[in-house]
Amino acid sequence: MAGLKRKIQAPSIPQKGSIKKQKQKQETKPTLKTKVPATNNIETETDSDPIVESETPEFSGEDDGVSWPSEDDDRLNSNQGSFNGQEDEAGFEDQGPANVTRPKSSTTDPKGLSTSSKESHAKQKALAQERRASKPNADSIARSKKLWERLRRKSHVPLAERKKLVAELFDIVTGHVKDYVLKHDSVRVIQTAIKYANLDQRRMIAKELKGEYRGLAESRYAKFLVGKLLVHGDKETRDLIVPEFYGHVRRMIKHPEASWILDDIYRGAATTEQKAILLREWYGAEFSIFKHEGQGPVSAELKAILAESPEKRKPLMHALHEMINLLIQKKTTAFTMLHDAMLQYLLNITPGSTEMTDFIELLKGDEEGDLLKNLAFTKSGARVVCLALAYGNAKDRKQILRVYKNTFSAMAYDANAHQVILAAYDVIDDTILLPKTIFPELLGTSSTDLDDNQRQALLNAITDLNARIPFLYLFAGKAKAILPAEDLDMLNTIHAIRTSTSKKDPNARRKELLTHLSPPLLRCIAADPALFITSSFGCQFVTEVLLGAPTTTGAPLTNNQKTETLNAIVALVVTATQQQEQQQSEAIKQALDAPSAGKMLKTLVQGGRFNPQTRKVEQVCPPLDFHNLLFTKLQEGQVVEWACGKRAFIVLAFLEAEGFAYKKRLRVLLGEGRGALEGVVAAGVEEEEGKKGGGGGGGGNNRGTRMLLEKLDAYPSL
Repeated sequence: MAGLKRKIQAPSIPQKGSIKKQKQKQETKPTLKTKVPATNNIETETDSDPIVESETPEFSGEDDGVSWPSEDDDRLNSNQGSFNGQEDEAGFEDQGPANVTRPKSSTTDPKGLSTSSKESHAKQKALAQERRASKPNADSIARSKKLWERLRRKSHVPLAERKKLVAELFDIVTGHVKDYVLKHDSVRVIQTAIKYANLDQRRMIAKELKGEYRGLAESRYAKFLVGKLLVHGDKETRDLIVPEFYGHVRRMIKHPEASWILDDIYRGAATTEQKAILLREWYGAEFSIFKHEGQGPVSAELKAILAESPEKRKPLMHALHEMINLLIQKKTTAFTMLHDAMLQYLLNITPGSTEMTDFIELLKGDEEGDLLKNLAFTKSGARVVCLALAYGNAKDRKQILRVYKNTFSAMAYDANAHQVILAAYDVIDDTILLPKTIFPELLGTSSTDLDDNQRQALLNAITDLNARIPFLYLFAGKAKAILPAEDLDMLNTIHAIRTSTSKKDPNARRKELLTHLSPPLLRCIAADPALFITSSFGCQFVTEVLLGAPTTTGAPLTNNQKTETLNAIVALVVTATQQQEQQQSEAIKQALDAPSAGKMLKTLVQGGRFNPQTRKVEQVCPPLDFHNLLFTKLQEGQVVEWACGKRAFIVLAFLEAEGFAYKKRLRVLLGEGRGALEGVVAAGVEEEEGKKGGGGGGGGNNRGTRMLLEKLDAYPSL
């Protein structure tokens, strides 16, 4: 009977074969949901949960995404439990037999949405708005977020309106900055204010947050505010923020949030003295507690510290090794501060000692190879890898080299990582493994024939200030025109170490590597020499490859790839003045008249590099014979034309070159065209005098012609 309280379900007459199904239903009947009151404590706790920061422009901050149960949902759950015939411990009244189907209490609107769901969502939204309104500074935060929504769309806000919005925003946040910076949405308001503020306004925010920067760096969202202040602030702001991290480096570098902002400050914002103070704390707790009291600037050089206090070597080295090992085990190996600390440790251990062996094993111990890859792309890290290659044995070098597979192309373009490639050239004795590992990645193929795309990629590499070095170093050696001072210093250190750690002769190693690198480069130049002469770096590349490439042992000079490349360049120079393909020939002619191409042709005609110390040209062996190849292809009229124009220095190089077989014929041609040469010099003198009267300078175009005449005057017979 309906309305009676029963603790035992009313029996119903089961149909045939349905007893087993009824038992299964009884076992799986849902339990009643207990209604949870929405108290203030629960609301506050839920609203304070961190929400992942979003940078999408759709974010508006109107709904925090928190869902709360409604009374309709609880009532529906209770009714469903009664409909199934099950009664909870409180003894709800049964509304009838269990097998009777009850109609649903909720209705649907014309769109098919449940009315109860819409009401529940409206209640949830109202509760969320009430919670936000009950917080401190709710009105000002809401207004500032509206301003931020407008300001962050930079391209849609005129300058005058932006200034007005920024002024209003600062009226709101001034004096309340600390209330904004620890929340994921309101901290963006402060970041936008810093971005568009003037210097005085930024200083105001920085001073208001004084004493809080260490805590802000440990916050998931506020750490970005610290970085924004350092990027847009001045020296006063920097000196206000950085000292707050003194004494806390050892703890903060282990923090998942603060470690990144600390390393950013160390790498990009701190001064040299501030960086030294931060790095010294890695050497032990005493450097975190006691300040530097010595005279002169603070230094983080561990060698100087150990020289002053040799008795502290063991505890300092132990503390530094523990910090390094801890970060490596935590897989946080991308910090520049870590790389600087590793370099200081490596520079102060004895080569061949157990410490050196353990340190190299520590580098190789990272199974993913992230440590060595991250090290290669920083200044100190690249030096650590280069020294590890120099001090390690053959097995260590192969294991280190294997880590950089599929990375050498990116390393070549980096200002620091390309040094690792140079160190590998100079210390690894296996000249079979090394070309197979590095050269295919640099060239884009393991074949000696490069297609059009690969030739274009090679051109892009050799015209890059860093990427050209791994190509040219083997040909040119330690030339100052190619290598920066940092590379020369590193190579000098490596060469001093390899005398005791490498067995192969350096010259033999270089020639064996060039045997693998030269063929594809020579074929690439021979296939399209015009591609490389359009830039100064391309002309330098052609010159160094032709001078440094070894010739085939036992083969005649006319049959090797170097001569084929020289003939291709001769054909390009000679045909540049012909009438066919006039537009292309004119472009090539302009490229050949450029100073870089003239220097290339002059060097090839001379047959070697000019040594400024001896003031002589050092001939390559065997000779290139480029002067004879080129002169035999030139017409007699072209020789005088070159002597009167921008290529006069090339004609002068013919007269001065050793082994030039047509020197007498050249003198005759120049003697016959002497009048034209004198006319060019006279015109140049008049032009120079006119420019001097006007305050300018001139006479640069006929200098080579003048020197040719002086050379001819040295022969009385002419």
